[in-house]
Amino acid sequence: MASLFTSKGSDDCRLLDAGAGIGSLTSAFLERCIVAELSFSKIEVTAFELDNLIHPELNDSLASYTNRISITYKIFDGDFIEQAVNKIDFDRACGFTHAILNPPYQKINSKSRHRPLLRQAGIETVNLYSAFVALALTMMAPSGQIVAILPRSFCNGPYYRPFRDFIIERAAIQHIHLFDSRRQAFKDDDVLQENIILLLESDTPQGNVTVTTSTDCNFTDLVTHTHPFHRIVFPSDSERFIHVPTSPEYSQIELATAICYSLEDIGIKVSTGPVVDFRLKSHLRKMSEPGTVPLLYPAHFTNQNIEWPKPNIKKPNAIDRNAETEKWLYPNGFYCLVRRFSSKEEKRRIVANVVQPSTFGDVEMLGLENHLNVYHENKHGLPEALARGLAVYLNTTSVDDNFRRSSGHTQVNATDLKMMKYPSRKALIGLGEWAMRCGEMTQTTIDEQLTNLTA
Repeated sequence: MASLFTSKGSDDCRLLDAGAGIGSLTSAFLERCIVAELSFSKIEVTAFELDNLIHPELNDSLASYTNRISITYKIFDGDFIEQAVNKIDFDRACGFTHAILNPPYQKINSKSRHRPLLRQAGIETVNLYSAFVALALTMMAPSGQIVAILPRSFCNGPYYRPFRDFIIERAAIQHIHLFDSRRQAFKDDDVLQENIILLLESDTPQGNVTVTTSTDCNFTDLVTHTHPFHRIVFPSDSERFIHVPTSPEYSQIELATAICYSLEDIGIKVSTGPVVDFRLKSHLRKMSEPGTVPLLYPAHFTNQNIEWPKPNIKKPNAIDRNAETEKWLYPNGFYCLVRRFSSKEEKRRIVANVVQPSTFGDVEMLGLENHLNVYHENKHGLPEALARGLAVYLNTTSVDDNFRRSSGHTQVNATDLKMMKYPSRKALIGLGEWAMRCGEMTQTTIDEQLTNLTA
């Protein structure tokens, strides 16, 4: 993280470390100054740390540099968000030239006192980590540099759209480092999503972005590429998803002129499965019985097949059909389903299956549980060829690879699927008709069909 900072010819350095802990990040920064990799006539360190118990160790860490370089420092306890907002309100010329952050990760409740405080500073966000970065950015001098290690969750999804807008409008993204594997760099933690290191430069025109990747925490296999910004944030993307391409080559999806349609263009929708089981617990049944309809969970899907009922799973196989549950049910038909969650390090993020109405006999309605995403036409089934064509497209290697460039967590949200580009309805139906003729498909034959489509 410290190595990402570059000298800007400034005489003075005013460094912010919010959530400083015992001072590890600031120490790494100061070590670079000692060996003249960064050069300043004087350095002022402002460290915030909520936990008073580690203040003595933090103080010792910073004090150890006072005889080695020209440095002064201040340590603040208390709430960083509250103090930062006060600084912004009453001292807008905070003027930090550098910030190095390992911010806390915790959701901000809608009723939390942090919400109105952040809004007071013009910041709308849902997690402490993005709040810390936004506040630091607000307090930076022009051309000030921020390096932060963050969960990748802010790169996509609707909840972090205001935060993405905030940083893109106020800073240039200069460098992104992606840890390819959660198992290596974060093997001691239960990390459910990828982490990135981000270098931002405030009030600076956006240019090319350096992207580096590594699998381990020693960076022994570091790979570096430079990309134009339009590969990081697509110009046509109103949601401003932040993509992290891991090779200089453009993906098949990026290059294909035939893949340019939205779901609205195709005439279909994707939604989260409407049955939230804990809210309808009294209506769930272990197995089908009179007065019930099938209920599908991700556990009912194996590869491209559906097994229902499945007696040996912990989940119920049926749900009562009555006045209370009726509005949560869909008519039996062909649907394309995508699981919302994949397990850590699973080979694929996007796994699509087709619901076949014949699986359930003559039942009129189906329950689709909340851990599934459902492609449908106004809450009704799709034409069979369209449902199968969607599944073929979504199960291609290129789609999965492209999805990973904007999503670093194990969750696939309906919003993510809405933001993707698709082949035309006609082309998807053609893929589905091929699938119906083909019978058993392999990954190779599925990928070949996409190649034929985009050739």
